[in-house]
Amino acid sequence: MLTPFLPGDLLVFTTGALAAAGSIKVLPIYLIFCVAAIAGDTLNYAIGHFFGYKVSAHENMRFIKREYLERTNKFFKKHGGKTIIIARFVPIIRTFAPFVAGVGIMPYGEFALFNVAGGISWVTIALFSGYFFGNLTFVKDNLSLVILGIIAVSLIPVVITLIKNELAINER
Repeated sequence: MLTPFLPGDLLVFTTGALAAAGSIKVLPIYLIFCVAAIAGDTLNYAIGHFFGYKVSAHENMRFIKREYLERTNKFFKKHGGKTIIIARFVPIIRTFAPFVAGVGIMPYGEFALFNVAGGISWVTIALFSGYFFGNLTFVKDNLSLVILGIIAVSLIPVVITLIKNELAINER
């Protein structure tokens, strides 16, 4: 919740590449990452549930911009439970989606189902992409470029949203 800009995709992908190189075993890392992803969003949901009334009463809090919460809330209303799964793959939204779900939008049982599915899907795709591509000569020789590429790709949804918002503001 307090670190929405940490490059989770990058960490998981790079760990997969290291596992492909034989530096670490992939199965224990896979299990640890799945548990961590699910537990992290569960904790974030619990924090949202616990502090929900305070968040609703304030325009902006120290670490939470109301604008991000409203965007995530709007996304929830449109896409329901799949938001928890989709949010795993979108920086910033991935941090606020479980929190907003906990504030009161989604019952915990429903959240837990999508949280487990999303956490396992995200870890599987990111870790095993790194594991598969980590054996390619180009990736081995250019891991820093691959890392920069992952950062660029993960920022595409944010850039698209910023452009759309700018266009919407200019149309008014």
